[in-house]
This record gives sequence, structure tokens and C-alpha cells, in this order.
Amino acid sequence: MQQVFSDARIAAMPPKGGYGLIDTGFIAIEDGRIVHVGLNLPDMCVGWRRESLGGRLVTPAPIDCHTHIVFGGNRAREFEMRLNGASYEEVARAGGGIVSTVTATRAATQEALVEDALRRLDALIGEGVAVVEVKSGYGLDIETELTMLRAARALAARRQVRIVTSFLGAHAVPTEYAGRADAYIDEVCIPALKAAHAEGLVDAVDGFCEGIAFDTAQIARVFDVAQALGLPVKLHAEQLSHLGGTQLAARYGAVSADHVEYATAEDAAAMARAGTVAVLLPGAFFTLRETQPPPVQAFRDHGVPMALATDCNPGSSPLTSLLLAMNMGCTLFRLTPEEALAGITCHAARALGLEDCGSIAIGKRADLAVWDVAEPAELAYRIGFNPLYRRIMGGEA
Repeated sequence: MQQVFSDARIAAMPPKGGYGLIDTGFIAIEDGRIVHVGLNLPDMCVGWRRESLGGRLVTPAPIDCHTHIVFGGNRAREFEMRLNGASYEEVARAGGGIVSTVTATRAATQEALVEDALRRLDALIGEGVAVVEVKSGYGLDIETELTMLRAARALAARRQVRIVTSFLGAHAVPTEYAGRADAYIDEVCIPALKAAHAEGLVDAVDGFCEGIAFDTAQIARVFDVAQALGLPVKLHAEQLSHLGGTQLAARYGAVSADHVEYATAEDAAAMARAGTVAVLLPGAFFTLRETQPPPVQAFRDHGVPMALATDCNPGSSPLTSLLLAMNMGCTLFRLTPEEALAGITCHAARALGLEDCGSIAIGKRADLAVWDVAEPAELAYRIGFNPLYRRIMGGEA
């Protein structure tokens, strides 16, 4: 199919920086790919099907590059506990937190997990999101980890969306392995990773490097297997403390290090050398009422790309709005609106190792969002307001 969108205010979001604004421009699409973007329409496109966007803003379709949207149950009760004074770590050590979701997830069927996740996915799609990363990590046994990943893959068959999966077997130590984290890595996590890879269920491998989860040596063992399987790695690092996870991620050439509230300038330098993206997750920061923000200025100083994501999960970030994550990134972490928009487009694509989306450029997928706004900054400025006019996937609404 050949299609031209005209009269568009285009924020191309080039990875090199800036909005890349084009006023009253054209976007030409052929067979789902962008073949032209600019102020003038080339002769080859003159006879193509044409549609005016009426001066509306067009951006790359948003990408949510860190979610846990497949899970069973909810943790509203623990939310209440935290508001009554319990810390996230105290809740986890008392048997709540991730482990409580594990119980509900193990009890759910694959279809039930899909149906529940679709409600969260629909909220993201309703804001124009075209790509969603989905992690496992609430099974913590081989079969449930596989079930979660199968459920994640099934979402793409039920909705017009691109799903990228991350194996997160090293998320928490289940109760049956309490005090035996190394045995869990050997007997469950690594075998589950190998089984998931053999079934074609894994696009990347993640871990949670924290005092309530796994240390750097344990994560390194999982990453060694990931590398042997040819899979990229990423890491939940320095969220609640500084354990060296960011440096570990950089040593393994991780596509991203996520949360990173306790990362240092030295960590930022290591990430820059490795090409690792910092994925900022203000939803968790907000929900947990944290006070240590990520070192945004250090990331700027060292040229580390910063992505933004919802971290949608049942405990620390029950957030299903990427637009709200943009606002939080600006108000809580002092990102600029331009950085926030880059964080859900070009830098989010890089955090997933994707080169065919995230910006409006020749050769990229024609995944676009059309907004009823005059300025790109409005997307981060408004709170609880969705100005999406139209979502375009592969050139088709």
C-alpha cells in the first residue's frame, strides 16, 4: 500500500537529539515503511493515496520499554500497608512483595493471565503505544515462567501491537528456596531460561540485582548463559541501594540498566562506554515514595541515552499510562519535555535493541501517533489527559 499523510507537524525524534520538528510536512509510506519525510512531496508520491492530518502533531508511536503486565492478582493490600508505614523492603522480607504475586500467578491459567494483561495493554494502546516489552519473573518455577512468556507472546495475536519479551527468572527467591539463592539459580532460573530460549520465547534476559533479590555474582552466572545463547541482557540495577549492578550491566554490554536511582557518575561513565541506556521508571519512584532520584545530570554529562517506561507491575508501579510517566519524569526527575519524548521513542527503541522504530525516518516502520496538540511539550505537560487523535501501525490505523 502507498499512502501519504500531509499537513502534519512532525516531531521526527532523531536519535542524535532534538525534536526534529518539521512544520506542515509530508510522510510517505509504502508497504508499512517510511519512504519520505519532509516539507516537499517527491514526484514519485504525487499519485499516491493522500490524507491531510490538519496540522496535528505526529510523533513516532510510543514504546513502553519496561513492563511486567503479565501477572496474577493484585497487591492493593500491600499498597495500604506501605501507606501505614511499612517500607517496600519490609513488605518483601515479610513474604509480601514479588513473592505474593508469584502465588497468584502460579494459580492462574495462561488464558487468565492473557485476559488480565489485555486490560492493561489496552490502556497503553489507547495512548498510541505500538511496542511493549513484557517480562516474566512472577513464576519462579520452570513451568510458570514459560507460561508467562507464552501469555506475553499471545498478546500480539490478540491486539495490533509489537511485543518484546524479557526472561526475568532472576527476579526474586521463591519461598521454597529461601536462603538458597544459588541453588535457585542453578536448579530453576538457568534451566527455565534454556527451556524458554529453546521454545523461542525470549528476546532478552533481565535480572534484579538488589539486597532483596540477587547479588552481582549470581546475576553474572545468568548473564553468562544468556550470552552463550546469543541473547542480549538488561538489568534492574541500583534501585534501592548501590550494589554494583550498573557496572555489571556495562561489563556485559547490556542494552539497558533500569531504575538506577543509586547509580553514580562513575556508573554513568561505564554505561556510556558500553552503550547502555538508562531506563528511568518514575512510577516506582512515586509509588514507593522514594527520595533518591536517578543521576540525570550525570547521564547528560556522559551522553547516556535516557528512556522512560511505566514499569507496570502489581506492586511498586501499578501504572498503565506512558503519558503520565512522561509528566512524572519531568516533575520528579527534572527531565525536559524533549528528553521525556525521546525517552518513549528513540531511546526506548534503543533500550530494546530495536533499530526499525522510535523515530520518523526513511526506512523505519510507519508506526506513528497523531496528537491533538500544538506543541510536543504538551504531551509531558498535561496530567491525566490523553490527546491521542489516531494511532497508525505499519501505515494503517
